[in-house]
Amino acid sequence: MAVDVRTTYLGLDLPSPLIAAASPLTGEVASLQALEGAGVGAVVLRSLFEEQIQHEEIAAQDLFLQGAEISPEITGFFPELEGYNTGPDAYLGLIQQAKRTLSIPVIASLNGHTKGGWTRYASLFEDAGADAIELNVYFLATDPGVSSTDVEQRYIDLVGSVVSQVKVPVSVKIGPFFSSLPNFVLRVIEAGAAGMVLFNRFVQPDVFLEDLTVRPRLVLSEPEESRLALRWIAILRGYTDASLAANSGVHGAPEAMKLLLAGADAVQIASSFIKRGPYIAETLLRDMVSWMEEHEYESVSQLRGSLSQRNVPDPEAFERANYMKALVTFTSEQA
Repeated sequence: MAVDVRTTYLGLDLPSPLIAAASPLTGEVASLQALEGAGVGAVVLRSLFEEQIQHEEIAAQDLFLQGAEISPEITGFFPELEGYNTGPDAYLGLIQQAKRTLSIPVIASLNGHTKGGWTRYASLFEDAGADAIELNVYFLATDPGVSSTDVEQRYIDLVGSVVSQVKVPVSVKIGPFFSSLPNFVLRVIEAGAAGMVLFNRFVQPDVFLEDLTVRPRLVLSEPEESRLALRWIAILRGYTDASLAANSGVHGAPEAMKLLLAGADAVQIASSFIKRGPYIAETLLRDMVSWMEEHEYESVSQLRGSLSQRNVPDPEAFERANYMKALVTFTSEQA
């Protein structure tokens, strides 16, 4: 019997649990076609950034007067953004092209941290044909006057405002930095999110000694990073039936299988595709099928969540006890 690798994510039927995450690779129709041909089950289009929306609105209000500069940051920042993604109108065109070309679900992505034009553009994404919308929330609380409650409420309000305006499912991509992640995730789902993507991988700044400047440094993920999502997906699967997708660190079949066993409905991949090309998905799927055949699994739905915290013999393995056992084991091995 052939192994069934189909899955369901955000209520959408996917031919495989591999999703091409938002990246420059998902911003061109040719590479989207290559990803589909290699076996990915869905694509998340490269993100439309909140700053781009603000830029268009400022221009529409004719605030960029000839010869005037609002700020050094704006004049230096937007041309670089436009090189990555030429703006909301072009993004809507990308959605339409992708829908005409692909047979797999097309998920649009909004990246930002305030309501702004998100609600309006979420509706436009839906009108352009997007099957779902991923809110890639990038908010770093640096003001000591902003409490954790304020931060979480910002997310809740954002999700609620978008969900109220669209009928397509909405997923929320978040970082891991929350005091009580299960509580926060359940509140986001209660606000209307159909699923969560764990985790957003923030670009970190670096100090460049050569010219004494501070600039972002992009470093692609490594397989070990998948374990952070593995832990929390395994824990969350016992509390919600909402869709859970793992993001960051999936470079081969082992990481994908572990995350599915922990309870993920799908895994998102970017770095591996960027490093090795879209067609690595074929190898991933082939290796996943081989593993499932060897372990007598007939389908992804059969194995999904079988090693979540609720289903393993030792639930504490996902908690603090895991930390203590790792230390003891390490010490013993080094003795």
